[in-house]
Amino acid sequence: MLQVNYIRENREKVLERLSIRNFKQPELVDEIIKVDEDRRSTQTSLDAISAEANAAAKQIGDLMRSGKKAEAEEIKAKTAGHKEQIKTLGDKLTALETAQHNLIVQLPNLPYDLVKQGSTAEENEVVLVHGTPAQLPSKALPHWELAAKYDIIDFELGVKITGAGFPVYKGKGARLQRALINFFLDHAIEAGYKEMQVPHLVNAASGFGTGQLPDKEGQMYHSTVDDLYLIPTAEVPVTNLYRDVIVKEEDLPIKNTAYTPCFRREAGSYGAHVRGLNRLHQFDKVEVVQITHPDKSYETLEEMSVYVQSLLQELGLHYRVLRLCGGDMGFTSAMTYDMEVWSAAQERWLEVSSVSNFETYQANRLKLRFKGKEGKSQLAHSLNGSALALPRIVASILENYQTENGIRIPEALVKYTGFDLID
Repeated sequence: MLQVNYIRENREKVLERLSIRNFKQPELVDEIIKVDEDRRSTQTSLDAISAEANAAAKQIGDLMRSGKKAEAEEIKAKTAGHKEQIKTLGDKLTALETAQHNLIVQLPNLPYDLVKQGSTAEENEVVLVHGTPAQLPSKALPHWELAAKYDIIDFELGVKITGAGFPVYKGKGARLQRALINFFLDHAIEAGYKEMQVPHLVNAASGFGTGQLPDKEGQMYHSTVDDLYLIPTAEVPVTNLYRDVIVKEEDLPIKNTAYTPCFRREAGSYGAHVRGLNRLHQFDKVEVVQITHPDKSYETLEEMSVYVQSLLQELGLHYRVLRLCGGDMGFTSAMTYDMEVWSAAQERWLEVSSVSNFETYQANRLKLRFKGKEGKSQLAHSLNGSALALPRIVASILENYQTENGIRIPEALVKYTGFDLID
């Protein structure tokens, strides 16, 4: 959530950065400024009348104690309307604060200066390409056919139990899943992240804190009886560990990692591009989250990007890094890198990770601050990244490592799987 003071003092820049996103409601900026003017004016009036009422109450008390009852009654009569005025102004102030909040949560984060204007994924910038495409056998298969051939993932069984987008992993497929989770967690811990185990259901305050609510409620599974939401990513509970917290500057950066299942409705997702593991309603992911000093958050973003790339390199996958254009970024992000792995069998790039800097956008919602050496509190910066999401990594391993005799396991994973071939 943007800070109203910043919007008021930097109106032109806010409008310019929102245009990078192709934001369709720029008029909200002036609405917010107008409501804020009314709110501040009302607050000033309320403070003045409250001060007047308090001074009168003290004066009446002093007169009564001095036996000057008539004078006290005279002042009391003159100030009889203060109570009603205070209530009226208080109600107006509450209404204006609510209106301001409802407007400001509709504004996305402002793109960082390096983010280019654009509307679609095709306009994202390719900043790095690593490796070369795998050379596959002449009769190479896509991962969903490999899954059936080697009986390691059953999509139809998942449909029977739950519905489309909830696959069942079997045998070596299940063991590959578990191996990847442990591989990713172990590497995160080696990189200085503290492992956390967090709830898979969160309340509305947590969803609001990281920006899933009110922006993405339609994409989240909602347990209406208890008013809880199944998490779309571990980012939500992990970042909310620091909601309403003031951390010490010397404790920054705070680095956490967590494995969780993730749940996304993915409403409106159809077609061949979502086949198999390409897009699921439930999937496993290891997340990395950092809370940093504002002066260091973009340095941290680069560090997190390099870290995620190191995982892809260890798995021997051909990948590229994109800097997302304004129109393709998430609502809460100031800058995002996407990592995409080449699927040789499908002949297309598959997104496997997003690493984002939210600057103060989440911290403002979370009331997440740090206290500097001078004792002054200020908003921290928050970042997160997938490290990594499993479905498309599994798809890429199955497709890129297929041979005529079976599917080889990347060397770095063998000690985790306990086998080197799926046959």
